[in-house]
Amino acid sequence: MNYTSNLEKVLKTKGFAVTAEIGPPKGCDAEKIKAKADFLINCADAFNITDNQTGVVRLSSIGGSVILLDMGLEPIMQMACRDRNRIALQSDVLGACAVGVRNILFVTGDHQCFGNHPNARGVFDLDSIQLIKVVKDMRDHGVFQSGDEIKFGRPNVFIGGAANPFADPLSFRVDRLEKKIFAGVDFIQTQSVFNLERFNCWMDEVRSRGLDKKVFILAGVTPLKSLKMCERMKFHVPGVDIPNVIYNRMKNTSDPKKEGFDISLELIKEIKKIKGVSGVHITALFWENIIPSLVSKAGLL
Repeated sequence: MNYTSNLEKVLKTKGFAVTAEIGPPKGCDAEKIKAKADFLINCADAFNITDNQTGVVRLSSIGGSVILLDMGLEPIMQMACRDRNRIALQSDVLGACAVGVRNILFVTGDHQCFGNHPNARGVFDLDSIQLIKVVKDMRDHGVFQSGDEIKFGRPNVFIGGAANPFADPLSFRVDRLEKKIFAGVDFIQTQSVFNLERFNCWMDEVRSRGLDKKVFILAGVTPLKSLKMCERMKFHVPGVDIPNVIYNRMKNTSDPKKEGFDISLELIKEIKKIKGVSGVHITALFWENIIPSLVSKAGLL
């Protein structure tokens, strides 16, 4: 069987996939990406290259993806609707596929007011659900959003999206996932999981609708490096749900890095037991060198 990407092959052959995030630098130094990627080789099946996350200007996701391709690694290129209209979005999909990108994850994007150019004009011509449908039609039916035919090569891409099980109301979050599946998403990466009880409730509803049979779900895991990081995520990052029991563990420990590592390891082991979860997506913010040890001790290497 032919697969679009290595990630698709791992997921469709019933493997438990591991993806990891590589944040591009605030500059054009390719060595910053290469250095992170070097010690992540063999630790993940594919690597997310973010698209100006939190509205902060960074090296482009397509540029970062090409750097990984040159290293023999498989990128998951992220694409945000915030900065492009439908013409540019479709054009960048074609360009990414032309240079060898096979996984693209589509997000609406953090609002620019949270970034370092708060006065920038957001585009938001499409949202992520609409864009997923556009790319699905480009890939499967060979047409642009306008209805015009794609004449010289359809984009062969494994379509990704994001989901947040921790925002209220719960039923709406599952509705939104269902809309992305209907639009044509192939795999989903979730917001970082700290509240296992809430995540299990979300997965119960996902399974009750049979959605786990229609999409591959990778649960987000973020190792907490410090109490400061824990407090920022708990109190200031929308959509993140860190229970008090985890917060208190980070608050009372004499070794925050070890405690954060242990918490992530425990979470991965519990996530692996949840029916319908096909992998984990590790976002180690500014702590990428912890990923090899975490993946190894979790039995996922």
